[in-house]
Amino acid sequence: MTLGKIELQRHFFTDSSKVIFKNAEMKASLFRYPSGVEAIELRNLRGRMVVLPFMGQMIWDLEFDHTDLKMKNMFSQPKKVTNVVDTYGCFAFHSGLIRNGCPGPEDDHELHGEMPCAEMDRAWLEITAEGITVCGETEYVKGFGHHYLARPTVKMFNKESFIEISMNVKNLSGSEMPLQYMCHTNYAYVENALLQQNIPDNAFKLRESVPGHVKPTEGWLDYNKKILSGEETISTLNRPEMYDPEIVFFADRINQYQETAEFEMISPDGTVFFTQFSTAELNYATRWILHNCDQQVGAFVLPATCRPEGYLAAEKSGTLLKLDAGEERNFTVVTGKK
Repeated sequence: MTLGKIELQRHFFTDSSKVIFKNAEMKASLFRYPSGVEAIELRNLRGRMVVLPFMGQMIWDLEFDHTDLKMKNMFSQPKKVTNVVDTYGCFAFHSGLIRNGCPGPEDDHELHGEMPCAEMDRAWLEITAEGITVCGETEYVKGFGHHYLARPTVKMFNKESFIEISMNVKNLSGSEMPLQYMCHTNYAYVENALLQQNIPDNAFKLRESVPGHVKPTEGWLDYNKKILSGEETISTLNRPEMYDPEIVFFADRINQYQETAEFEMISPDGTVFFTQFSTAELNYATRWILHNCDQQVGAFVLPATCRPEGYLAAEKSGTLLKLDAGEERNFTVVTGKK
């Protein structure tokens, strides 16, 4: 049950942080980065989360029990941009919704589509007995094009070290629209961490296509060949020198294994990071590993509706979702630290 609601206005956000809500369990503060991007910081007794309410509802920072969950990156602050690659420093973003993933040679869309940096029309906080939810909505409309309403939310709980990320998409047009969605969680790389999940290891297949942003080296190509032949596997993050460029795996149609998928990254000290989701909603999983001096990622699972290889690849494979006029879909991911 919602106990209260706070509508957010852009002029609420200033260069100095100010508390907008506080109780015995949680605190919500508003501030603005020097770049001009508005941000909400939520704190509970276990940690903190920073959300960008008017820029795609990105989750910029996430920390629990003094552990930073976010990838190592080159950005000291979010940038006010329209393309996610120009501000690639967040913990999580919504990838999609008409187009998704890395565009193929024949695709005409930006990396990860229009939603990651979308300007939100509204943003508000909902206070419940369980915690605080950051809510937002944006209407996408193009003359002679598609028309939809996206309503993302992210909830932080009073005493928990995990969050709940959701996306609702409704087709507002009078005709069918395509839908591709990925909850893109950019976890930190943890040296010697064990990767495990409740679907078979052999469900994962190495990505063999090479996106435009990947520049292969001879050593990397040889390592990929060894993975394909079964000579090498990646169940433990113990070969950082081989994860540059990125190593990506796909698991397809995972509803054949589980109704609820759960993936874990277990650090040598016993800390467990996890992601859980319904395979009826998100039937594909991507694993993204990258390690160099500028960026280090241990994204043990990116839940999605299809592989993130662009619009035309999804259309060709028959994994492109379609929303009828007036139809809507919901996607929910629970992720964090156990």
